[in-house]
Amino acid sequence: MTKRALLLLLLAPLAFAQEGHPLVGSWHGEFTPASGPKSRIVMALTWDMKNITGKLNPGPRSGPIKATLDAEKWTVHFEADAKDMAGHPMHVVGDGKLDNIGSYNRTITGTWQQGDSKGEFKITRD
Repeated sequence: MTKRALLLLLLAPLAFAQEGHPLVGSWHGEFTPASGPKSRIVMALTWDMKNITGKLNPGPRSGPIKATLDAEKWTVHFEADAKDMAGHPMHVVGDGKLDNIGSYNRTITGTWQQGDSKGEFKITRD
């Protein structure tokens, strides 16, 4: 076996290992409340080998977000404290189902609550 072939064999598993945790990355999508206009959702999630954390709506209305994943059911729970359009504190809770797990552009769909507004959401990983 040539050195080049051996090197490729040794590096191939590393290429697959780069994927990491299924929630890590940038996500974007929409929250559609039962009444009122749609809202854009943007979040950036990281994983420190123990906790899933990140930012919800990075920018002036951002807030820290925490997530949990049930890998047996592929369900996700989000909680964040951010700001509404007027800059007032707003608690956010989301519960969804992770789909297209094998795809880089996987999705999460479910229910979302921003303050008093409840409805459906769908986000896609960038």
